[in-house]
Amino acid sequence: MWGYLSRRLAGSFAILIGITIVTFGLTFLIPADPVRMIAGRNATAQTVENIRQQLGLDRSVPEQYARYVMRLAQGDLGRSYVQKTQVSDLVLSRLPATLLLMAGAIFFELLIGIPAGIFAATRRGRPADRWIMMLSFAGVSAPQFVVGLLLLYIFSNLLSLFPMGGYGTLGHLILPALTLGIAGGGWYARMMRSSMVDVLRQDYVRTARAKGLGPAKVVLVHAFRNAVLPIIAMIGLDVGIFMSGAVVVESVYGWPGIGQLAWMGIQRIDIPIIMGVTLVAAVGIVIGNLVADLITPLIDPRIRLR
Repeated sequence: MWGYLSRRLAGSFAILIGITIVTFGLTFLIPADPVRMIAGRNATAQTVENIRQQLGLDRSVPEQYARYVMRLAQGDLGRSYVQKTQVSDLVLSRLPATLLLMAGAIFFELLIGIPAGIFAATRRGRPADRWIMMLSFAGVSAPQFVVGLLLLYIFSNLLSLFPMGGYGTLGHLILPALTLGIAGGGWYARMMRSSMVDVLRQDYVRTARAKGLGPAKVVLVHAFRNAVLPIIAMIGLDVGIFMSGAVVVESVYGWPGIGQLAWMGIQRIDIPIIMGVTLVAAVGIVIGNLVADLITPLIDPRIRLR
C-alpha cells in the first residue's frame, strides 16, 4: 500500500513538473505581448520596456521558468499582471464556488447516468434501450451554452422556479449543475450500460440467477458492484475537469468560479493566472485519479494495488 502510494506520488510529481514546462512554454508561443496588453496602445517604448523589466519578462525563457519553479516550491503561484494580486488569493477566493459546482455536477451526472445505464442494460436491444442511448448521445452532443440557455428560458423565464444567475443559494446551483450533469450523465449512461451488459454475462451472475434470486437483487447487489468501477474512474477525471472550471456554464449563469478567472487570464495574456489555474486543474486530476484508485479495492476486494 505505502509502496504504491510512494510510486504514484513520485509519478504525479513528475507529471506536474511536465505540465508546468509545457504550459509555461506555450504561453510564450501566444502571438501577443502581455506587456503591450498592460501598457495600452498609447504607451511609449520606454514605458513598455520598464514594465517588461518590472515583470521580469526581459529575461530568457529558461531563466523565467527557473524563477517560477523556485517561487512555486515556496507555495507562491505568482502575482497577476493585471489585477496586481497574488494568484493564490484569486484562486482561493473562487475555489469554494468551483467545488460547489463540481459537487452538484457530479451529483446530477450520477443521478442521470447510473439509473439510465442500468435500465438500458437490463433491456438491451429493446426500444427503451435505443431511446436511452439516443437521449444520452443528444445530451453529450448538445453544446453546453445551448442547454444552459434552454434551461434558463424554461425554468427561470417561463416557470420562475430558479434565479437567472448568480451565486449564493441552492437555487443558484441547481441549473448550472444540471447543465453540466446532462452532458456528463450521457457519458455515464453509455459507460454504465456497456459495463453492466458485460457484467451480466459473467458466470457468477448466471449462478445467482440459477439460485432463484430476483432480477433486481441480481443487478443491484451482485452486478452493480463490478459494473460501477469504470464510473469511479470517470469521476476521478471529472474532478480535474471541473477544478479547471466550466468556462461556458459559468459565463451563462454568472457563476464566480475558476473558469471565469481562467478566461479572463487568457483574454489578458495574464501568464501567472493561466499557469495557476492550469496547475490547480492538474493537481485536481492527479488527486481525483489517486482517490478513485484507492476507493476501487474497497468496492471490489479482489482488486489489489500494485
